[in-house]
Amino acid sequence: MLIAELIAPREMRLTEHEIEEPGPGEVQVRVKAVGLCGSDLHAYLEGGVGDMANQYPMVLGHEPSGVLVKAGAGVTGWSPGDRAALEPALYCYHCEFCRTGRHNICANIRFLSNSGYPGFFREFLNLPVSNLLPIPKGLSFEVASMFEPLAVAMHSMKFAAVQLGETAAVFGAGPIGLLTVACLKVAGAGRIWAIEPLAHRRELARRMGADVALDPGEIDVVRQIQADTGNRGVDCAIDCAAKEHTTNWAIRAARNGGRVVLTGIHSGVMVPFEVSPMRRKELAIFNVRRATHESEAALELLAHRTEWFAPLVTHTRPLERIAEAFSINEQYADGVGKMVVV
Repeated sequence: MLIAELIAPREMRLTEHEIEEPGPGEVQVRVKAVGLCGSDLHAYLEGGVGDMANQYPMVLGHEPSGVLVKAGAGVTGWSPGDRAALEPALYCYHCEFCRTGRHNICANIRFLSNSGYPGFFREFLNLPVSNLLPIPKGLSFEVASMFEPLAVAMHSMKFAAVQLGETAAVFGAGPIGLLTVACLKVAGAGRIWAIEPLAHRRELARRMGADVALDPGEIDVVRQIQADTGNRGVDCAIDCAAKEHTTNWAIRAARNGGRVVLTGIHSGVMVPFEVSPMRRKELAIFNVRRATHESEAALELLAHRTEWFAPLVTHTRPLERIAEAFSINEQYADGVGKMVVV
């Protein structure tokens, strides 16, 4: 089978490997589509994600969908040819966090696409059958692959806690920011601001439900949000960009007693926070770690509102051209929204 390996920053190679038969309780799947995530870009460009350094060679990709090829002993309820969304996390199910339902912070988590745990930029792999979710009828593999980032955006809503009619600002309109805008819309947010320097992504944000899309290169976005809200600020500010200034923009844009949700992953290990406005406003600051128990709901929403989400998949590239896929995303080229490797 063909595998795309990252062997150094910005350097991919295609190799051929054998694949073992699926073991008891496992299924073998052919990967059909894998979304390219922002954390994949961190690993590709920066040699790691936050304080987790790459160990080469490694296989990235954790937003997958595929089709079942064969089943191991003891597997029931699935047959060859069945289409499935593929959960990328392997949990221990016995640590204190798993036992309390917080599998996303499992003490023994193995996340496929981290160093030592090959991800889905490959043709085939074996997975526990519990990591498969049926793809609803009529949903393409490409759109279905967005279940993983949409689940993350849905998980962030637990912390955003947006009530009907409340205001929200989303900093960054890459794929996770766009899906966050959609989740805020579904949650009943009254007015949504999207802050994004790229014009094509601002347009996508409007399509997803943003009422206002601001260019931080043209105006002081915090001042504009404060002016738009009568100098009150938004009820919830969500940083999906994790760039040099976006977290502090979120802090300054939030109202007194508001919520700030950090969904994006910063490149640096140490990030300066403006603690004075954070303290004066008595803000609640939340971190988002992937998702827990939202995948099924994400697939249902994708199936129910396919016409809403499908335009986010603007580009596809075959596995053989994965270096091109990363290059397009790195440069934000050609109006790219969501890149999917097929």
